[in-house]
Amino acid sequence: MMPERITSKTNSRVRALRSALQTRRGETVGIEGFHLVREAVASGLLLTTLYVREDQESVLDQLPTDAAREILLLSREAFDSAAATEQAQGIAATIDRPAQTYAPRTGDLLLMADGIQDPGNLGTLIRSAEAFGASAVALGDGTVDPWNGKCLRAAAGAAFRMPLPRWNNDLLLSLRAVDVRLFAAVARNGELAHVTDFGGTAVIIVGNEAAGVSDALLEESDERVTLATIGPTESLNAAVAGSLLLYEASQQRRFKDR
Repeated sequence: MMPERITSKTNSRVRALRSALQTRRGETVGIEGFHLVREAVASGLLLTTLYVREDQESVLDQLPTDAAREILLLSREAFDSAAATEQAQGIAATIDRPAQTYAPRTGDLLLMADGIQDPGNLGTLIRSAEAFGASAVALGDGTVDPWNGKCLRAAAGAAFRMPLPRWNNDLLLSLRAVDVRLFAAVARNGELAHVTDFGGTAVIIVGNEAAGVSDALLEESDERVTLATIGPTESLNAAVAGSLLLYEASQQRRFKDR
């Protein structure tokens, strides 16, 4: 069946794509760019609607025939009016918001994002969490929406696979039941990360870019950890610090028996 062709930027389907990409409300998520679309499909997600700009129709040959419920072919004017990026690649899709569930298990490693406001930082942390074997990334109050377009691009597909539970008292109680230890990342006056034991069930807490970990979570934490630095830089970027701590924890776990 040939895809339906749409030329008007006021068409209801074009408006639906624009809303999904730019407002990101409700259970429908808009994704843009071939890499993200391909990652969504590779992660087992069904595209509800695949939107392809008419000059990029050949990309359909690079996706499974059953990747989407429907395919719409848009004129350049219609597609570019809905795109959220300045240099649109000519492919976008809508998906149902993934419902990744998470139940704490003994020995899990988690990252907790405490008020991370920059979507690029959160996306990088989600990507690092997947790379270094974390079981989930918990989202605290004030943390940016992980389905923000910039966050999705920075996560490079990891957000489609990584459980992203909300941080709340129920989750904390479930983690305490499997003997969790909470490690709050601080810029100074914490135990140095390379001599900290991240074994067992562990949550690494990375705080807000300006204020750091909240007072409430500092009080709740079992240990405060600091990355050893040499230069005069006052502190590291939140995504860099969280990634380095995840790396340290993953290496300890990987090589502890060697």
